[in-house]
Amino acid sequence: MSKIIAKIDGWLTGKRLCAHGLLLLFSLWSVYGWNMATPGLIDRAGNLKGTDFLHFYTLGSLALAHRGGDLYNMEAQEQLAGKRVPAAAGIRYLPLYPPQVSILFSPFARLSYLCALILWLALSSLIYGLCCYGVWRTCSNLRNRGPTILVLALAYPAFWHLIAWGQTSALALACFTLAFFALRAQREFIAGLAFGCLIFKPQLGLAAALVFALAFNWKLIAGAMLSASAELAAAWVYYGLEPLRAWIRALLRLPAILPMLEPRPYQSNSLRSFWTMLVPWPRLALALYIGTALVAIALALRCWQSRLSLSLRYSSLLLATVLVAPHLTVYDLVILAPAFVLLSDWCIEHSAEPASALLRPLLYLGYALPLIGPLAHWTHVQLSILAMMALLFVVSRLAERSNLASLS
Repeated sequence: MSKIIAKIDGWLTGKRLCAHGLLLLFSLWSVYGWNMATPGLIDRAGNLKGTDFLHFYTLGSLALAHRGGDLYNMEAQEQLAGKRVPAAAGIRYLPLYPPQVSILFSPFARLSYLCALILWLALSSLIYGLCCYGVWRTCSNLRNRGPTILVLALAYPAFWHLIAWGQTSALALACFTLAFFALRAQREFIAGLAFGCLIFKPQLGLAAALVFALAFNWKLIAGAMLSASAELAAAWVYYGLEPLRAWIRALLRLPAILPMLEPRPYQSNSLRSFWTMLVPWPRLALALYIGTALVAIALALRCWQSRLSLSLRYSSLLLATVLVAPHLTVYDLVILAPAFVLLSDWCIEHSAEPASALLRPLLYLGYALPLIGPLAHWTHVQLSILAMMALLFVVSRLAERSNLASLS
């Protein structure tokens, strides 16, 4: 096994990575451009352009009309979407976002759907670019590899999915990136404020909440509780209390409606989806998910409390976030972009260490394997999750080693 890893590691040269990135960049975005190059709002595949953005556009329209009572009414939203975007007639979405998300998208709802979509995609791309650039600037060993980083950032499959789906995951990436810089400046309370903003996608804050609670990081917890409460309070002031109650009721019904939320399970990427696809017995799959999620939390906690650099500790937290989340779709993997950059920087600085030889091929696999996610429809094995779990395990071994070194 070690010989195979050594061969893969030796094969992954900087020039080859850049070449693979260029090939992927051209392939993905050529497909996207060809699919979108149609008159009107329907793409070549017969789907509405922007797909999921229609849901946010509809929520914004409800916010403009102060129709808080319809934020969790699928039929009312279907009718409104068909009225505002006739090409979207008959399209339905499960309303699960907290009420404040509708307020965020209310300015977009003042525009036509196409203009709002273009503006949102441009804003998402800008946020993604700034986050990647900001993290890259902190990595001294990657400073002279700017073109390669740019190519790989643009070719990242999760970013492609983010744009193709018109989703909100760039905002989650911004929260994680801001938290990283706050922690780097030793501003734990400010970092907590950034984490708390993830309440709009609460599944992405689950791992961090557990790790911080078990590590007794009270400043982080206090900041997170404050910003999360402020978001929900904004919805309360705008709509009243009933939409918040309806949101909580919708979350409580989630286990029963997961098949509707995930019609294509291979597009989900977490330990829950891994076991759901692999094991045909739901109760056993749930037990295995809970057990392995606890293992992931334990590994992340070991890293978080170790003497490792913030780059490694934070990367482990991001990996655990993806693995533990009960619902995480392929576009949400953009939150791993900082981890790929930070771990790559560490690998270059510690190129002689055995762990570096393990991390490099695992990073390559973690980056690329989501591309072949649809194969899991037939194989029932999500290889990307195995790669991410292996990455977390290798970093945790580094944490264990650093703890032992501090005791000697």
